[in-house]
Amino acid sequence: MTEKTFRHTLLTGGSVLAMALAAPAGAQTGVQLNPVLVEAQAPTDTTTVDSARLNLEGSGRLDDVLRTIPGTFTRENAQQPGVAVNIRGFEGSGRVNMSIDGVRQSFRFTSHEAGGFTYIDPNLLAGIDITRGEVTGVGGGALAGSVNFRTLNVDDVVRPGQTYGGLARLSWGTNGTLFSNMLAAGVRTEHVGFVGAISKRNSNLYHDGYGHAVAGTSQDLLSGLVRANFTNGAHSLSIGSVFYDNYFYANSYWQDVTNRTVSANYRYNPGHELVDLRVNAYYNQLGMRYTGGSSTSALGREIQDDGVGFDISNTSRGHLGRIAVRSVNGVEYFHDDVSGTNGGVNPASGTSALLGVFTNTTFSYGIVDLTAGLRYDHYWLNGSGVTSTRAGSYSVNTSTGAVDPKVTLAVNVTNWLQPYVSWGRSMRAPTVQETMLGGSHPGTVSGSYLPNPNLRPEVSQGWEFGVNMRRQALLTERDSLRFRANYFIKNVEDYIAASYVAASRAYRFSNIAGSTQVNGFELEARYDAGLAFGGVSYTNMHSNLPSQIPGLGASQYMPDHVLSVDAGARFLRERLTVGARYNYVSGGTVAGTNSSFTAGVASQGGKPYNIVNLFSNYRITDDWDVSFRITNLLNEAYTPFLSTTGTGQGRTFYLATQIRF
Repeated sequence: MTEKTFRHTLLTGGSVLAMALAAPAGAQTGVQLNPVLVEAQAPTDTTTVDSARLNLEGSGRLDDVLRTIPGTFTRENAQQPGVAVNIRGFEGSGRVNMSIDGVRQSFRFTSHEAGGFTYIDPNLLAGIDITRGEVTGVGGGALAGSVNFRTLNVDDVVRPGQTYGGLARLSWGTNGTLFSNMLAAGVRTEHVGFVGAISKRNSNLYHDGYGHAVAGTSQDLLSGLVRANFTNGAHSLSIGSVFYDNYFYANSYWQDVTNRTVSANYRYNPGHELVDLRVNAYYNQLGMRYTGGSSTSALGREIQDDGVGFDISNTSRGHLGRIAVRSVNGVEYFHDDVSGTNGGVNPASGTSALLGVFTNTTFSYGIVDLTAGLRYDHYWLNGSGVTSTRAGSYSVNTSTGAVDPKVTLAVNVTNWLQPYVSWGRSMRAPTVQETMLGGSHPGTVSGSYLPNPNLRPEVSQGWEFGVNMRRQALLTERDSLRFRANYFIKNVEDYIAASYVAASRAYRFSNIAGSTQVNGFELEARYDAGLAFGGVSYTNMHSNLPSQIPGLGASQYMPDHVLSVDAGARFLRERLTVGARYNYVSGGTVAGTNSSFTAGVASQGGKPYNIVNLFSNYRITDDWDVSFRITNLLNEAYTPFLSTTGTGQGRTFYLATQIRF
C-alpha cells in the first residue's frame, strides 16, 4: 500500500470517528467498550483494557485486543493459545515483562517461534494493564515495558452492598469457535471475602478467508482460580491461585501445557502520609510436554519453569515547603529455575535471578511535576548446557549489575492539558536459553548450536515527548474527551540476536556491536457523549534492530502503520449498544535469511490488510446482558503480520451472555 493510499485510509478512519463526535449527547455511559486512558495527571505511558471490552472483543483471542493498543502488538501463531506481547518492536526473552496478577511469567522457549509465552484464559480476566517504556518500579528489568493480566477478584463477582453473588459467562461461535463457559461465585463479609471460578473452552479448526481449514487451530482448555481476601483496619491480605491446563497442536506436535500461579499480597495503610506498605510474594510453575505429532524427533520433550519472587514497596507523601512530594521506594527479587528432558536446543537445566532496588519520587510545584527515578538491577546466571556433538558439555556462572535512571518533566498547563518529556535507561539480562543454547536441531545433525557464557545484557536509553489531555463537558454537559499522543526514540546497545559461527559451523546468540535504534509515533483518543462514542488508536514505527534468524527466535518488527477506529451508539435508554471497529495493518520490515542461512536479513514484506468487526450488547436487566458480534465481516483473506503459522480467521459469528446473580 502506497503512502497516498494509507493517507486516504487514515482520513476514512478519521471520518468515522468524526461522525461519532458529531452525535448528540445523552445520559451517562452504558456498556464501556474501549481501552481506558490514564488521566492527564499521570504522565506514565499506560493503557488499561477493561473487562467489558475483553468480554465483547477479546473472548476469542487476546491478540485481537492487544493489537489495537498503540505501540503494542503480538507475535501470533494460529495454533498457539499463548500470548507473546510486542511493545515498540521488542518481544520475547524478557524484553517485555509479562505477568499474571503481578506474578512474572518467565517461560522461555527456543524454537521457530516467539521467545516466550504467557498462558491465561481470557474468560478469567478482569483487565489488562499495558505500560510502554522504561519501568523503574515493580515489574522492572525489562527493555520496552510491561503487561499485567489481572484476573477476577471478589468485587468483580459480588455486587457492592451484597454479601454473596455469582457470575456466569456463556458464549458460542461459528467457524470452529464452539462453546466457552465460565462460572464464578463469591461471598463477602466486612472483613473476609472469597471467590472461585472455573472455565472450560473447546474449539475446532477454523476456516480462513480463502475457505481453507487452518490446521492445528483447536484447543481443549480448562482453567480456574480461587482467591481469599482478609481486612482488619489498616491491614489487608489477599491470597490467590490461578490454574491453566490446555491441550493443543503447535510446532508439529501435540502439546500439553499447564500453568500454576500462586500469590500473596499484603498491604498496611494506617492512613499516615508516610506509610503505605505493600509486600507481595509469589510462585509460578509452567510445564510443557510433547505428547505426539507429525514427527518423532522431539516426541517426549518436557520443559518446566519454576519461578519464585517477592517485592516490597512503600509510598510516602509529604511537603518540602511549597513542594508536594510523593515517593515510592522498594526492592524486588525473582528466581527462575529451568529444567527439561529431550529439550533439543533448549538447556537441560539452569537458573537465573534478578534483584532490583528502586526509588521514584515526584516533586510537584505549581503546574510543574518532576519525577526522578533510579533503579539498580543485578542478575545471576548459572547452570549446565546440553551436550553438543561439536561443543561437548559446558557450564555457565556469570553475574552483572547496572544502574538505570529515569527523569520525567510534566507541565499541567491547564487542569486538562499536560505536555511532558521523559528520558530513561533500562537493562535486559540475557536469558538461560540464550546463554546456554546447545545441542542439535531435532531430527538432524546438520544444525548445531553453541552456548555463549560471555553474553552481555542489552542496554537501552531513549526519549519520549508527549501530551495528555482529558476534557469533560467539551460540547455538552455530559460528554468527555481523552487524548494522548507521543513520539519516542530508543537506542539499544549490545542487542542480542542469533549469529552463525563459521569456524564452528554452528549457531549461537551474540551481542551485536554498536547501537541500534527504534522510533515511532503513537496516538490514542476516545470521545464519549453517552448516546454515541468513538475512538482511534494509531502507531507508526521505524526499526533498525538487527534481524533475527528464523528458527532461533522470530521476526519482531512491528508493521509500519497500525490503525484502529471504532464508533457506536446506544439506544433504548442506553441498554442497547451497537458499533463497529475497523483495523488496518500495513506492510513493513520482516526478518528473513540469506540463501546460505548464515545471517538474518531485513526486507520489506507483509501484505496490508483491512478487518471490519461489528459488535452489539443488550442489557436485558441490570444483571443480565446478551452480546452479538461478527469478526472479519468482509471475510478478508489475510496472513496476520508477525505471524508464525496460519492465515487469519475468516468471517465468524459470536453469541454470548453474562449473568450476575
